[in-house]
Amino acid sequence: FRGSRKSTPFAAKVTTEAALRKASEMGMKTVEVFVKGPGVGRESALRAIGSAENLRITSISDITPIPHNGCRPPKQRRT
Repeated sequence: FRGSRKSTPFAAKVTTEAALRKASEMGMKTVEVFVKGPGVGRESALRAIGSAENLRITSISDITPIPHNGCRPPKQRRT
C-alpha cells in the first residue's frame, strides 16, 4: 500500500492477517497483543486478531502513551 491507502482499515486488516500467518508459520501458539496509538485501522486489526483460529491470544493491552502535561501539542490542522 502506498500513500493515503496505508491508513485505511482494510490495510490494517491485511497487514495483521499477514503477521498472524507469519507467526503461525514460525510455530507460535500463544500471542500477547500490544496496541499503541489511535488510528483508523485499530478496530479492524483487533477484529482480525480475534478471528485467528490457530493462535491463542492471552492478552490484549493498550499501551498508548499519555502525557502528564508534557510538551505542548501541535496546533490544530485547518483544512
